[in-house]
Amino acid sequence: MEKKLIGVDLGGTTAKIAILTTDGKIEEKWSVATDIEDEGSHIVRNIGDSINQKLTDLQLDNSGFYGIGMGTPGTIDYEKGTVKGAYNLNWAKTQNVAADLKAITGLDVYLDNDANIAAVGERWQGAGEGSANVFFVTLGTGVGGGIFAEGKILHGAKGAAGEIGHITVDTSEHAYDCTCGKKGCLETIASATGIVRVAKDLARTYEKGSKLKTTSEEITSKLIFELAAENDELATKVVDHICFYLGLACSHIGNMLNPEKIIIGGGVSAAGDALLKPIQAYFEGMVFPAVRESTSISIATLGNDAGVLGAAWLALPAE
Repeated sequence: MEKKLIGVDLGGTTAKIAILTTDGKIEEKWSVATDIEDEGSHIVRNIGDSINQKLTDLQLDNSGFYGIGMGTPGTIDYEKGTVKGAYNLNWAKTQNVAADLKAITGLDVYLDNDANIAAVGERWQGAGEGSANVFFVTLGTGVGGGIFAEGKILHGAKGAAGEIGHITVDTSEHAYDCTCGKKGCLETIASATGIVRVAKDLARTYEKGSKLKTTSEEITSKLIFELAAENDELATKVVDHICFYLGLACSHIGNMLNPEKIIIGGGVSAAGDALLKPIQAYFEGMVFPAVRESTSISIATLGNDAGVLGAAWLALPAE
Protein backbone atom coordinates (compact mmCIF):
# COMPACT_ATOMS: atom_id res chain seq x y z
CA MET A 1 0.00 0.00 0.00
CA GLU A 2 1.36 3.42 -0.95
CA LYS A 3 2.40 5.60 1.96
CA LYS A 4 0.29 8.59 2.91
CA LEU A 5 0.81 12.11 4.26
CA ILE A 6 -0.52 13.99 7.27
CA GLY A 7 -1.17 17.73 7.02
CA VAL A 8 -1.72 20.07 9.98
CA ASP A 9 -2.92 23.66 9.58
CA LEU A 10 -2.53 25.31 12.98
CA GLY A 11 -4.62 28.38 13.70
CA GLY A 12 -5.51 30.41 16.76
CA THR A 13 -8.91 28.71 17.19
CA THR A 14 -8.43 25.22 15.78
CA ALA A 15 -5.82 22.96 14.25
CA LYS A 16 -7.15 21.35 11.07
CA ILE A 17 -5.67 17.91 10.44
CA ALA A 18 -5.95 15.60 7.43
CA ILE A 19 -4.67 12.31 6.06
CA LEU A 20 -3.92 12.53 2.35
CA THR A 21 -2.60 10.47 -0.52
CA THR A 22 0.56 11.59 -2.28
CA ASP A 23 -1.53 12.92 -5.16
CA GLY A 24 -3.40 15.28 -2.84
CA LYS A 25 -6.63 13.42 -2.15
CA ILE A 26 -7.97 14.06 1.37
CA GLU A 27 -9.08 10.75 2.91
CA GLU A 28 -9.75 11.84 6.49
CA LYS A 29 -10.19 15.34 7.91
CA TRP A 30 -10.82 16.55 11.46
CA SER A 31 -9.88 19.33 13.84
CA VAL A 32 -8.90 19.91 17.45
CA ALA A 33 -9.34 23.06 19.51
CA THR A 34 -6.24 25.21 19.95
CA ASP A 35 -5.67 25.46 23.69
CA ILE A 36 -3.54 28.57 24.23
CA GLU A 37 -3.58 28.32 28.04
CA ASP A 38 -0.27 28.02 29.92
CA GLU A 39 1.72 29.80 27.19
CA GLY A 40 0.37 27.44 24.55
CA SER A 41 2.11 24.48 26.15
CA HIS A 42 -0.80 22.09 25.39
CA ILE A 43 -1.05 22.78 21.66
CA VAL A 44 1.51 20.33 20.27
CA ARG A 45 0.56 17.62 22.77
CA ASN A 46 -3.12 17.88 21.79
CA ILE A 47 -2.31 17.68 18.08
CA GLY A 48 0.01 14.71 18.56
CA ASP A 49 -2.45 12.85 20.77
CA SER A 50 -5.22 13.47 18.24
CA ILE A 51 -3.13 12.10 15.38
CA ASN A 52 -2.15 9.03 17.40
CA GLN A 53 -5.78 8.37 18.33
CA LYS A 54 -6.96 8.77 14.73
CA LEU A 55 -4.34 6.31 13.44
CA THR A 56 -5.37 3.85 16.16
CA ASP A 57 -9.04 4.22 15.22
CA LEU A 58 -8.21 3.63 11.55
CA GLN A 59 -5.91 0.70 12.41
CA LEU A 60 -2.96 2.41 10.73
CA ASP A 61 0.64 2.61 11.92
CA ASN A 62 3.58 4.87 11.23
CA SER A 63 5.02 2.63 8.53
CA GLY A 64 2.19 3.79 6.27
CA PHE A 65 3.21 7.49 6.38
CA TYR A 66 6.00 9.65 5.01
CA GLY A 67 5.56 12.15 7.81
CA ILE A 68 3.66 15.19 9.06
CA GLY A 69 3.71 18.60 7.37
CA MET A 70 2.55 21.49 9.51
CA GLY A 71 1.76 25.14 8.87
CA THR A 72 1.92 27.51 11.81
CA PRO A 73 1.86 31.24 12.51
CA GLY A 74 5.01 32.83 13.87
CA THR A 75 8.68 33.01 12.95
CA ILE A 76 10.10 29.62 12.00
CA ASP A 77 13.67 28.33 12.17
CA TYR A 78 13.46 25.84 9.32
CA GLU A 79 16.64 23.97 10.25
CA LYS A 80 15.80 23.57 13.94
CA GLY A 81 12.04 23.12 13.50
CA THR A 82 11.22 25.80 16.06
CA VAL A 83 8.58 28.53 16.20
CA LYS A 84 8.49 31.78 18.15
CA GLY A 85 6.54 35.01 18.10
CA ALA A 86 3.19 33.34 17.34
CA TYR A 87 1.35 35.62 19.73
CA ASN A 88 -2.16 34.42 18.84
CA LEU A 89 -1.02 30.99 20.09
CA ASN A 90 0.61 32.43 23.22
CA TRP A 91 3.96 31.31 21.79
CA ALA A 92 6.07 34.36 22.57
CA LYS A 93 9.07 32.17 23.42
CA THR A 94 10.74 29.60 21.17
CA GLN A 95 8.80 26.34 20.84
CA ASN A 96 10.48 23.08 19.74
CA VAL A 97 7.48 22.15 17.65
CA ALA A 98 9.00 19.65 15.20
CA ALA A 99 10.98 17.75 17.82
CA ASP A 100 8.10 17.70 20.30
CA LEU A 101 5.53 16.52 17.76
CA LYS A 102 7.92 13.84 16.47
CA ALA A 103 8.48 12.63 20.05
CA ILE A 104 4.72 12.21 20.50
CA THR A 105 3.88 10.63 17.13
CA GLY A 106 7.14 9.00 16.05
CA LEU A 107 6.79 10.62 12.61
CA ASP A 108 9.12 13.10 10.93
CA VAL A 109 7.73 16.65 11.06
CA TYR A 110 8.21 19.45 8.50
CA LEU A 111 7.25 23.04 9.36
CA ASP A 112 6.45 26.13 7.37
CA ASN A 113 4.60 29.41 7.74
CA ASP A 114 0.80 29.25 7.49
CA ALA A 115 0.64 31.72 4.57
CA ASN A 116 3.28 29.71 2.69
CA ILE A 117 1.41 26.44 3.05
CA ALA A 118 -1.81 28.03 1.79
CA ALA A 119 0.18 29.18 -1.25
CA VAL A 120 1.51 25.66 -1.79
CA GLY A 121 -1.93 24.10 -1.33
CA GLU A 122 -3.47 26.35 -3.98
CA ARG A 123 -0.48 25.80 -6.25
CA TRP A 124 -0.61 22.01 -5.85
CA GLN A 125 -4.34 21.29 -5.97
CA GLY A 126 -6.17 24.58 -6.53
CA ALA A 127 -6.12 27.72 -8.65
CA GLY A 128 -2.36 27.47 -9.20
CA GLU A 129 -2.89 24.44 -11.44
CA GLY A 130 0.56 23.07 -10.68
CA SER A 131 2.39 26.18 -11.90
CA ALA A 132 6.07 26.51 -11.00
CA ASN A 133 5.69 30.19 -10.02
CA VAL A 134 2.77 31.26 -7.84
CA PHE A 135 2.17 34.17 -5.45
CA PHE A 136 -0.65 33.72 -2.95
CA VAL A 137 -2.33 36.71 -1.30
CA THR A 138 -4.61 36.11 1.66
CA LEU A 139 -7.11 38.83 2.59
CA GLY A 140 -8.51 38.26 6.06
CA THR A 141 -8.14 40.00 9.40
CA GLY A 142 -4.71 40.88 8.06
CA VAL A 143 -3.09 40.62 4.64
CA GLY A 144 -0.49 37.91 4.11
CA GLY A 145 1.35 36.31 1.25
CA GLY A 146 3.38 33.31 0.19
CA ILE A 147 5.76 32.80 -2.73
CA PHE A 148 6.23 29.52 -4.58
CA ALA A 149 8.96 30.23 -7.14
CA GLU A 150 10.61 27.88 -9.62
CA GLY A 151 9.33 24.85 -7.76
CA LYS A 152 10.01 25.76 -4.14
CA ILE A 153 8.84 27.97 -1.28
CA LEU A 154 10.82 31.20 -0.90
CA HIS A 155 11.52 32.12 2.72
CA GLY A 156 13.98 35.01 2.54
CA ALA A 157 16.85 35.77 4.92
CA LYS A 158 14.62 35.93 8.01
CA GLY A 159 11.56 34.03 6.82
CA ALA A 160 9.75 37.24 5.90
CA ALA A 161 9.48 36.72 2.12
CA GLY A 162 6.01 37.37 0.73
CA GLU A 163 4.89 39.92 3.33
CA ILE A 164 2.73 41.77 0.83
CA GLY A 165 0.55 43.14 3.63
CA HIS A 166 3.39 45.45 4.59
CA ILE A 167 4.13 46.86 1.15
CA THR A 168 3.68 50.63 1.51
CA VAL A 169 0.94 51.66 -0.91
CA ASP A 170 -0.24 54.96 0.58
CA THR A 171 2.35 57.68 1.18
CA SER A 172 -0.14 60.49 1.81
CA GLU A 173 -0.35 62.41 5.08
CA HIS A 174 -3.65 60.64 5.76
CA ALA A 175 -2.16 57.12 5.55
CA TYR A 176 -3.31 54.76 8.27
CA ASP A 177 -0.99 53.52 11.02
CA CYS A 178 -0.17 49.81 10.78
CA THR A 179 0.36 47.38 13.65
CA CYS A 180 3.87 46.75 12.26
CA GLY A 181 4.85 50.32 13.18
CA LYS A 182 4.79 51.74 9.63
CA LYS A 183 2.13 53.82 7.90
CA GLY A 184 0.24 53.19 4.69
CA CYS A 185 0.70 49.41 4.51
CA LEU A 186 -1.62 47.46 2.19
CA GLU A 187 -2.97 45.65 5.26
CA THR A 188 -4.39 48.93 6.64
CA ILE A 189 -6.58 49.28 3.53
CA ALA A 190 -7.31 45.84 2.06
CA SER A 191 -7.74 43.60 5.11
CA ALA A 192 -11.30 42.93 6.27
CA THR A 193 -10.85 45.48 9.05
CA GLY A 194 -9.10 47.91 6.70
CA ILE A 195 -11.97 47.82 4.21
CA VAL A 196 -14.42 48.73 6.97
CA ARG A 197 -12.14 51.58 8.09
CA VAL A 198 -12.01 52.93 4.54
CA ALA A 199 -15.81 52.71 4.25
CA LYS A 200 -16.39 54.63 7.47
CA ASP A 201 -13.92 57.34 6.47
CA LEU A 202 -15.37 57.82 3.00
CA ALA A 203 -18.89 57.85 4.46
CA ARG A 204 -18.05 60.89 6.64
CA THR A 205 -17.59 63.14 3.62
CA TYR A 206 -20.09 61.47 1.29
CA GLU A 207 -23.08 63.76 0.83
CA LYS A 208 -25.40 61.78 -1.48
CA GLY A 209 -27.88 59.10 -0.46
CA SER A 210 -26.36 55.73 0.35
CA LYS A 211 -27.58 52.66 2.19
CA LEU A 212 -24.00 52.03 3.29
CA LYS A 213 -23.91 55.48 4.94
CA THR A 214 -27.30 55.12 6.67
CA THR A 215 -27.45 51.40 7.47
CA SER A 216 -28.06 50.28 11.05
CA GLU A 217 -26.38 46.95 10.27
CA GLU A 218 -22.84 46.28 11.37
CA ILE A 219 -20.57 47.32 8.50
CA THR A 220 -18.49 44.39 7.26
CA SER A 221 -16.49 43.82 4.10
CA LYS A 222 -19.19 41.35 3.02
CA LEU A 223 -21.93 44.00 3.38
CA ILE A 224 -19.86 46.52 1.43
CA PHE A 225 -19.50 44.16 -1.54
CA GLU A 226 -23.20 43.22 -1.37
CA LEU A 227 -24.22 46.89 -1.51
CA ALA A 228 -21.77 47.56 -4.33
CA ALA A 229 -23.48 44.76 -6.25
CA GLU A 230 -26.73 46.71 -5.76
CA ASN A 231 -25.04 49.80 -7.29
CA ASP A 232 -24.81 51.71 -4.04
CA GLU A 233 -22.50 54.52 -5.11
CA LEU A 234 -20.60 54.84 -1.82
CA ALA A 235 -20.04 51.08 -1.57
CA THR A 236 -18.83 51.10 -5.17
CA LYS A 237 -16.36 53.87 -4.33
CA VAL A 238 -15.05 51.84 -1.37
CA VAL A 239 -14.56 48.73 -3.50
CA ASP A 240 -12.82 50.75 -6.22
CA HIS A 241 -10.57 52.37 -3.61
CA ILE A 242 -9.33 49.10 -2.11
CA CYS A 243 -9.04 47.38 -5.50
CA PHE A 244 -6.81 50.19 -6.75
CA TYR A 245 -4.36 49.53 -3.92
CA LEU A 246 -4.59 45.76 -4.37
CA GLY A 247 -3.96 46.18 -8.08
CA LEU A 248 -0.97 48.39 -7.27
CA ALA A 249 0.51 45.85 -4.85
CA CYS A 250 -0.09 42.98 -7.29
CA SER A 251 1.62 45.00 -10.03
CA HIS A 252 4.74 45.24 -7.86
CA ILE A 253 4.65 41.44 -7.45
CA GLY A 254 4.10 40.95 -11.18
CA ASN A 255 6.86 43.29 -12.25
CA MET A 256 9.36 41.88 -9.77
CA LEU A 257 8.61 38.14 -9.78
CA ASN A 258 6.54 37.54 -12.93
CA PRO A 259 4.65 34.55 -11.48
CA GLU A 260 2.34 32.59 -13.72
CA LYS A 261 -0.44 33.05 -11.16
CA ILE A 262 -1.31 35.56 -8.46
CA ILE A 263 -3.99 33.87 -6.38
CA ILE A 264 -6.21 35.82 -3.98
CA GLY A 265 -7.67 33.91 -1.04
CA GLY A 266 -8.88 34.54 2.51
CA GLY A 267 -12.32 35.60 3.69
CA VAL A 268 -12.51 38.77 1.57
CA SER A 269 -11.94 36.72 -1.60
CA ALA A 270 -15.49 35.36 -1.23
CA ALA A 271 -16.51 38.52 -3.12
CA GLY A 272 -15.29 36.73 -6.26
CA ASP A 273 -15.43 38.65 -9.55
CA ALA A 274 -16.58 41.83 -7.79
CA LEU A 275 -13.10 41.90 -6.23
CA LEU A 276 -11.14 40.22 -9.02
CA LYS A 277 -12.23 42.26 -12.07
CA PRO A 278 -11.29 45.74 -10.77
CA ILE A 279 -8.00 44.42 -9.38
CA GLN A 280 -7.24 42.87 -12.76
CA ALA A 281 -8.06 46.11 -14.55
CA TYR A 282 -5.77 48.21 -12.35
CA PHE A 283 -3.07 45.52 -12.49
CA GLU A 284 -3.06 45.44 -16.28
CA GLY A 285 -2.61 49.20 -16.39
CA MET A 286 0.40 49.09 -14.07
CA VAL A 287 2.54 46.22 -15.36
CA PHE A 288 4.79 46.12 -18.38
CA PRO A 289 3.69 44.10 -21.42
CA ALA A 290 5.60 40.85 -20.77
CA VAL A 291 3.98 40.56 -17.34
CA ARG A 292 0.52 41.50 -18.64
CA GLU A 293 0.80 38.67 -21.16
CA SER A 294 2.11 36.01 -18.78
CA THR A 295 0.81 36.68 -15.23
CA SER A 296 -2.86 36.09 -14.43
CA ILE A 297 -4.83 36.86 -11.28
CA SER A 298 -7.46 34.46 -9.97
CA ILE A 299 -9.52 33.70 -6.86
CA ALA A 300 -8.48 30.78 -4.65
CA THR A 301 -10.58 27.64 -5.01
CA LEU A 302 -9.69 25.43 -2.03
CA GLY A 303 -11.11 27.43 0.88
CA ASN A 304 -10.16 26.00 4.27
CA ASP A 305 -8.51 22.94 2.69
CA ALA A 306 -5.59 24.93 1.24
CA GLY A 307 -3.69 24.81 4.54
CA VAL A 308 -3.82 21.06 5.16
CA LEU A 309 -3.03 20.35 1.51
CA GLY A 310 -0.01 22.65 1.51
CA ALA A 311 1.17 21.29 4.84
CA ALA A 312 0.94 17.71 3.60
CA TRP A 313 2.98 18.66 0.51
CA LEU A 314 5.88 19.47 2.84
CA ALA A 315 6.07 15.78 3.80
CA LEU A 316 6.23 14.50 0.23
CA PRO A 317 9.48 12.63 -0.45
CA ALA A 318 11.93 14.43 -2.73
CA GLU A 319 11.65 13.32 -6.33
